[in-house]
Amino acid sequence: MNPIETLGLALGAGFSSGLNLYATVATLGLLQRFGVLHLPPGLQILSHPWVLGVAIALYFIEFFADKIPYFDTIWDAIHTFIRPPAAALLAFAASGGAPPEWRWGAALLAGGVALASHGTKASARAAVNASPEPLSNWALSFGEDVLAVWLTWMATAHPLATTVIVSVLVALSAFLLYHLFRFARRALQRLLAT
Repeated sequence: MNPIETLGLALGAGFSSGLNLYATVATLGLLQRFGVLHLPPGLQILSHPWVLGVAIALYFIEFFADKIPYFDTIWDAIHTFIRPPAAALLAFAASGGAPPEWRWGAALLAGGVALASHGTKASARAAVNASPEPLSNWALSFGEDVLAVWLTWMATAHPLATTVIVSVLVALSAFLLYHLFRFARRALQRLLAT
């Protein structure tokens, strides 16, 4: 893989891993398994039946866990310690032919991008859980799943475009996190004032 392809894969898989790690791993594995693309040697193991089976099973568990208000917040809290390190591992494996400093750079970048997307997802979901109707929670969950699968495919098919898209998504994440934290701070101040 050339550096642009590696960067696109690291950023795309990193961002989508922050949203839904298991959908990302399953998508990469299925694309490799059915010959749609050829992953770097370090990621070809994702197409192994056992890896695919575990990723798909965990995806289905997450699919339903993500639809239950408040339980999804607990799920996201636990996955704060899973998604970013896994995204870093995927990027490290994807850049197997690069010098060590580039591999570590890709891992750190992907882990940071995954943390940004995961933080935005978890914060938005916690805010949406405050609404009494479940449809907004379900819509966000479906949207996250679709974005994770689409962005994973984009990272493999159009790495340069993915780099631009992820840059915009990270900027949007920073904007949303800033406003979500301001909203939470004001709500907490109002709560403590009464």
